[in-house]
Amino acid sequence: MIKKLLIFLTFVSFGLSNSKAQDKTATSTEAPQAVKIYNPSANAQADIDAAVAKAKKQNKHVFVQVGGNWCVWCLRFHQLVNDTPELKQYLTNNFEVVLVNYSPENKNEAVLKKLKNPGRFGFPVFLILDGNGEVIHIQNSAYLEQGKGHSVKLITDFLKNWTYNAVNAN
Repeated sequence: MIKKLLIFLTFVSFGLSNSKAQDKTATSTEAPQAVKIYNPSANAQADIDAAVAKAKKQNKHVFVQVGGNWCVWCLRFHQLVNDTPELKQYLTNNFEVVLVNYSPENKNEAVLKKLKNPGRFGFPVFLILDGNGEVIHIQNSAYLEQGKGHSVKLITDFLKNWTYNAVNAN
């Protein structure tokens, strides 16, 4: 009887340790190396100020993307821009771009309050600032989504409406 009990406990023990090993494997394969596009240590206000000064000199607006490395939609948007040369070029040619981190490490509360609390729309959220640093538009990115990502056409149409030339047309 004791021999059967020892054999049973051995199998149970082996089964539990094997199950835990499988759980660790599943976790590590489900969570690949995280992409880091937002910098929680960045000085968001200094980054915005620099972009505004540059935009003013070049007759551009500032495109601010607020989000975090934890946000799958933020990462998808960033990847879409990088994978779509015409979209990336349009954004670069017409805007100064700033990424503002929002995460447990740094919520940038003072900066986001100054920017009219754009996080109320979720993340990512996009802002257009003029050459004086004034918010001229806050865009809920959900309206630019299509399927499991963002639509290049919807993003391009949105950006075209908020270029310096579009807003300042005579």
